Amino acid sequence: MTSVSLYWRIFGLNAVVLGTATALLLWAPVTVSVPVLLTEAVILVAGLAVMLVANAALLRIGLAPLDRVTRLMTTVDLLRPGQRLPVRGGGEVAELVRTFNAMLERLEGERAASSARALLAQESERRRIAQELHDEVGQSMTAVLLALKRAADEASDPLGGELRQVQEITRESLDEVRRLVRRLRPGVLDDLGLVSAVTSLATEFATHTGLRVLRRFDTDLPALDQETELVIYRVAQEGLTNAARHAGAHSVEVSLRGDGDAAVVLEVSDDGRGIGAAREGAGIRGMRERALLVGATLDIVPAEPAGTRIRLTVPVSRKQS
Repeated sequence: MTSVSLYWRIFGLNAVVLGTATALLLWAPVTVSVPVLLTEAVILVAGLAVMLVANAALLRIGLAPLDRVTRLMTTVDLLRPGQRLPVRGGGEVAELVRTFNAMLERLEGERAASSARALLAQESERRRIAQELHDEVGQSMTAVLLALKRAADEASDPLGGELRQVQEITRESLDEVRRLVRRLRPGVLDDLGLVSAVTSLATEFATHTGLRVLRRFDTDLPALDQETELVIYRVAQEGLTNAARHAGAHSVEVSLRGDGDAAVVLEVSDDGRGIGAAREGAGIRGMRERALLVGATLDIVPAEPAGTRIRLTVPVSRKQS
């Protein structure tokens, strides 16, 4: 069925109304007197009202998709893919909606590809920095520690006591460097797997922040590739960091479970003040970009009875499983 364009619909409606009015004046016993009689004025005003109402209704129906396009254009977020407008009928407006949906799909694909390149470059740079910290700074500080130990053993008090204090400060600094290396490059993820890596992350988080961390991990998770495991680890890391820095929480729960063979679900819940209507910062947007990298869904919702719950649902492809 060939659709009639909005232009021709409006033109046709106006032609019908004006043609009817002309026919009435030509062939019907209707005239316009000077001065205009009341009955003639009523007929003219009624005809004008009918034409205006018909035009308003047609424009409202025909241009409604444009209003939906405008609203979506002001609210669309490429980090929340899948937002599309329904296409009804044909004509220029329907074609505009189809073009807009195609543009959104193309932009989402380009955003996902650029985010993937940026995140992969970021991980590569993290590995490089971690390697340099481990090989250069870590080894140099270890050598300093050994030299300080020898000097402290040979020195007499009070110089020996001062050297031991310096040795302790250096040891703490070396521990901090090693902690930074683990944050930059989670070697345990490559060596022992996802559950062990997130367990180590939660334990270290509890030690350094003093927050109580409850862990609930399934032991029979579906197999995942390295990229997907790294995304889950980074989202858990960012979720714990947000709970410590911004939530004002006292406890955090981290869960990792399988949803059959279809998905792996990570949840990080805290009992803090909640996210409310606050604008999403760089940390949350970074998590959304990582979720897009593996086709996952990230939901940030209020927790019960208080706090925030971050839920990452990662689909398990047949290739992974």
